Amino acid sequence: MNVRLGNLLLKHRNHEPGQPVRLALELVEPGDLESCQQVERVTKQLPTGITSKMLYQDIIRIAWPAFMEFILTQLASMVDMMMVGQLGPWAIAAVGLTNQPKFLLMTMFMAMNVGATALIARYKGEGNQQKANMVLRQALLLTFVLSAISSIVGFIYSEPMIRFMGAADEQTLNGGTVYLKIQMVGFVVLALTSTITAALRGVGDSRTAMIYNLIANVVNVIFNYMMIYGHFGFPRMEVIGASIATVIGQCTAFVLAMFSVLRGNRYIKLSFKDDFRPKWDIMKSIVNIGMPAMAEQLVMRAGMIAYSKTVASLGTVAFATHNVCMNIQSMSFMNGQAFGVSATSLTGQSLGRRRPDMAQAYSRYTRRLGMMTSLVLALTFILFGREIVALYTDDEVVIQQGTQILKLVAIIQPFQSSQLILSGALRGAGDTRSTAIIIFITVLLVRPGLAMFTIHVLNWGLIGAWIALMADQFLRSLLVLLRFNSGKWKTIKV
Repeated sequence: MNVRLGNLLLKHRNHEPGQPVRLALELVEPGDLESCQQVERVTKQLPTGITSKMLYQDIIRIAWPAFMEFILTQLASMVDMMMVGQLGPWAIAAVGLTNQPKFLLMTMFMAMNVGATALIARYKGEGNQQKANMVLRQALLLTFVLSAISSIVGFIYSEPMIRFMGAADEQTLNGGTVYLKIQMVGFVVLALTSTITAALRGVGDSRTAMIYNLIANVVNVIFNYMMIYGHFGFPRMEVIGASIATVIGQCTAFVLAMFSVLRGNRYIKLSFKDDFRPKWDIMKSIVNIGMPAMAEQLVMRAGMIAYSKTVASLGTVAFATHNVCMNIQSMSFMNGQAFGVSATSLTGQSLGRRRPDMAQAYSRYTRRLGMMTSLVLALTFILFGREIVALYTDDEVVIQQGTQILKLVAIIQPFQSSQLILSGALRGAGDTRSTAIIIFITVLLVRPGLAMFTIHVLNWGLIGAWIALMADQFLRSLLVLLRFNSGKWKTIKV
């Protein structure tokens, strides 16, 4: 047994050129049913024959393409905001007001994607490719229906939603309304692409999504330049042009994503000859995991909208500053989210192979890598905060206040990274109920409640709002860590 395992571990280090690298998980023996029915607290002990180096290699192999994808996507968003920012604070505020309504409309299909990822990861761990691809087809059906409904609702009620978000003047209201309406036109292709991406990540293939999203982002930025300001024969369309360019980029990503799964040379693949009829047992499994995730997302969006409305009450300049800092903070999410992709995929696959010991080992080492990266990000925000904010605007008030806020963003980096990664591990295990409860407490109650208190009672202004955000991140990090360490997620059936 030990000799055989030793030979397999040697293959993990010295694989043949052109052949896919095997995960350390695939080199250990599958566990038994009993191992997945025992509730044991998380320990620091590694499975026999598994080294730290092997775990780090597996984690980074999945995380680095996801990290590059997230970074490049966020860079495109930052460039988009910078280009729009040259039109004035009203334009930044207009685009910023569309974020939460758009995310709210994405809630249903994004939640189902959580279920699809968890199931596909489990089936990959079991070695059941047919079932994994069946989940993809059923998830695409669900996504198409849910996103079509959401896009129609979003288009019809664009203006009331922007008004509800707290548009401070007519120019901001009109700009935000037309931007959101155009986004709704491309909503279905955005949704279908996200489902394909979720499926690929479930089997640990984050590289493919990185490639097609990179190309789409480049297309987006090019059309931004042409359409916002009116270059190369295009009319100057300002905020409208920015939204159209985003939709063109999303359509590009969809075409490339479909091509990647239709080629048939990947673990996750699709064919129009496949059976696309509803399979209610598969859909039920997706929904069982996805419904708590949807509740989590709805609660999060409700909390974020309440928080955003509170900040918007400070005025256009303060809200523009807030949106710039939120956009920059979103860049720091990429660290936790990328390693969270690794945690989700590897946890799900490990439990599918009935090796909860591997699941906890992967999650712990993923968190460790994310924490180290977060310290680098924190130092960057402290040293270069002013220069980063100045990329968005030349308004001195926005720059000064934004620089102060980025110091607060630096403080929360390790906590933010920890909760994002361990939440990813819990979702990979199908433990979406606990994350939903934690989000309810922190994002719906703590963040907006404390923001209202610091802004309206203590009169701390925008800094008070960001202190509320810090409190949310600190508490969320603690609660997620306690849930993970309990080990109860190891016994969840999907």
